[in-house]
Amino acid sequence: MIRGTFANIRLRNQIAPGTEGGFTRDFTVEGGPVAYIYDASQNYQAAGIPLVILAGKEYGSGSSRDWAAKGTALLGVKAVIAESYERIHRSNLIGMGVLPLQYPEGVTAASLGLTGEETFSFTGVTALNDGGIPETVKVTAGDVEFDAKLRIDTPGEADYYRNGGILQYVLRSLITK
Repeated sequence: MIRGTFANIRLRNQIAPGTEGGFTRDFTVEGGPVAYIYDASQNYQAAGIPLVILAGKEYGSGSSRDWAAKGTALLGVKAVIAESYERIHRSNLIGMGVLPLQYPEGVTAASLGLTGEETFSFTGVTALNDGGIPETVKVTAGDVEFDAKLRIDTPGEADYYRNGGILQYVLRSLITK
């Protein structure tokens, strides 16, 4: 199932132009050759490099089942930055411990000049540990900085994310009783 995540032939990964389906570039290998997403993700995980997805509008449309988000998490993706989300998929990402962020209105990866080759860091996410839900998170991607809207929309979703996902939340709830 993990190998099938992002394998839809209609996907066009802009970091791997001219390909269709489950391909990306693997920057853990000299020259960053085009590779299967699964194989590249295994290399990134072995190197301890968490992944970020840069997405367009209605990210997750047609893939709102829980396995779409589970496969994303198992591939090593820690955050998705999208123009907008399909409602159920956004919630499922949180349930799998993946951080859903949204570009500011009218902003896209292209308008920011992002290519997907940047190193990303996030500031402000730890405010969730204090019991609140920050409205934005500072994203630094190479030389580019912007405030992304945090799409954790309810206190329950914040609890799930704080615990690393819904399964970990339930297990911790059972242990503390």
